[in-house]
Amino acid sequence: MAMMSGYAVAQTDTIADRVHQIDGVTAYGHRLQRNVTSGKPIQLMTHDELELLGLVNLADAVKRFAGANVKDYGGIGGMKTVSVRSLGAHHTAVSYDGLTISNTQAGQIDIGRYQTDNIKELSLAMGEEADMMQSARHRASAGVLSITTERPDFSEKTTRWRFAVRGGSFGQVSPSLRFGQKIGQRTALTLNGSMMRADGCYPFTLVNGTLRTNEKRYNSDITAWQGEANLYNTLPDNSQLDVKAYWYRSERGLPGAVILYNDKSDERLWDEDFFTQAIYKKQLGSQWQLQARLKYVHSWNCYEDTDVKYAGGKMRDVARQNEFYASATVGWTPITGLMVALAQDVAFNDLRSNITISDNLTDPPYPKRTTSLTALSARYEWQRLQLNTGIVATYATERVKAGRQPDDRKKLSPTASVALRLLPNEALYARLMYKSTFRMPTFNDLYYIRMGNTGLRPENGHEYNLGLSWSGQPARWMKYLTVTVDAYFNDVTDKIVAFPSTYVWKMSNFGKVHILGIDATMATELPLGPRLSLLLTAAYTWQKAEDKEKQSPSYGRQLPYTPRQSGSASLMLRTPWVNVGYNMLSQGTRWSSAQTTPQYKLKAYTEHNITLSHEFALRSYRLNVHASVNNLTDKQYEIIKYYPMPGRSWMAGISIHY
Repeated sequence: MAMMSGYAVAQTDTIADRVHQIDGVTAYGHRLQRNVTSGKPIQLMTHDELELLGLVNLADAVKRFAGANVKDYGGIGGMKTVSVRSLGAHHTAVSYDGLTISNTQAGQIDIGRYQTDNIKELSLAMGEEADMMQSARHRASAGVLSITTERPDFSEKTTRWRFAVRGGSFGQVSPSLRFGQKIGQRTALTLNGSMMRADGCYPFTLVNGTLRTNEKRYNSDITAWQGEANLYNTLPDNSQLDVKAYWYRSERGLPGAVILYNDKSDERLWDEDFFTQAIYKKQLGSQWQLQARLKYVHSWNCYEDTDVKYAGGKMRDVARQNEFYASATVGWTPITGLMVALAQDVAFNDLRSNITISDNLTDPPYPKRTTSLTALSARYEWQRLQLNTGIVATYATERVKAGRQPDDRKKLSPTASVALRLLPNEALYARLMYKSTFRMPTFNDLYYIRMGNTGLRPENGHEYNLGLSWSGQPARWMKYLTVTVDAYFNDVTDKIVAFPSTYVWKMSNFGKVHILGIDATMATELPLGPRLSLLLTAAYTWQKAEDKEKQSPSYGRQLPYTPRQSGSASLMLRTPWVNVGYNMLSQGTRWSSAQTTPQYKLKAYTEHNITLSHEFALRSYRLNVHASVNNLTDKQYEIIKYYPMPGRSWMAGISIHY
């Protein structure tokens, strides 16, 4: 035994003396994004993609999403609103760092005022977001456009700053400054400020039968200021408190519709918005978590039109609105794979305006609305299956100073979705979704005849979605390929459709609307060599949105401003010398009216844009230079009838980071 023991020790020592150096192994993989695994269709765009494609305005980026419809009045200062799958802008919640941007007066958000400089991620979710801890207001929406801003990285430096300036066609100049400072171990402060001005005067061709004349778009100037402050706090118990204050002010000209032999337009619009919000997040043990949100919003706008048709030669509409909003979501995970969330939102809105209800009533209505939203939801994950279900209870009551007070509104809106991984070793998912939505008329819809229609009925919708998503590496020369295809059907009763002009929106009810469509997206990356890669993305939408009210004269016809086909494609080439971005946007034939006759027809168009950029490293600084040409082929087209879009334009800029 001693000999055997000694032999064993000797053998062990011999093995220990042999030391081999094994080379490191690097494993590459593509992380599955939530647009592949989610039970609801989600589309994403990152800061790098926005920068490579030269998309500096949020509206230009949103146009690249499948199923998104952006109404754009042209020009740098023109209003731009977004809707998803022809459900209307009022159904789409625009979220800014976790809380919805609100406008109870008009119900639609002008996304043209937001720039992409400090956006970390932009996402569009059909139905609702995948986050179980979202607010009840998000869950009550038919779609959510989420804007997530960048947080400075303080891992290497305690101070960060970025200065940028860009300029381009039509007198555009836009400087911006961002500053970030780490304060202690648990707190960070960021300050952002920007200014943008442009005369917005661009040429276009006016066609009148066989006569073509060269004209210019006047009174489309804009001057806008924006400021934002953020305070990020990690409290001693590791809970998170984020506080934001935001301010925006603009003055712009409203060019109006193009009228033959009359380019006069004296309409002006002033906007001022301020909001402050706070989000608190805390993990309560292993099973519970809490998110609480507070927000206060004050908005002011003034519309002015100078014309001899008004008494005194001028009309001036002034409106102020306030919102006080509170929300809390509690999440509970009783067992592995199951999570239940309860969200409660309460909002109080008021509107003070000098606009009267009608000529017979001299007192403005001064409406006040209190809204309660309660959302109960659950998610269960087991092996390759994910089940989601929930219900939103809406209760709204209103008071008015003058005019008829509407009845209280109550509504239960259920939702359910299923996501199934079809193959155990492949990222191939099938998804099915149903969602009920409820859209209350806005203050303008209810109370102001010149701006809306007091006879409007509330709008109800039902969304159905069936989709497939896949992500993988089908070939060795391809880093990844992601494909999604979704077929959907929306059944809407008493649909409220906007027939737009610059400031005054005329609203009408379509008794019943059926929306049938297909959304498809594709993204891939092709490595071409060391520090060389090519990224390709594409989105396509086919949509049949028709009036199904049999008594309507427009029965069976496509809804106004809804193309049957639309799509986009992007190419991004990364090289050590210069980055090249190209994107194309296309829309098919549309009509500006429910009457699909030639005088209301809007021709199909395709717009091409190209961007060149390069980043230099200068010690601890980074310098980025970029230039882009938009509408490369100088295509003249209209998104809104009689509002021509700009032709070929250019933009260049420089930014320095520390």
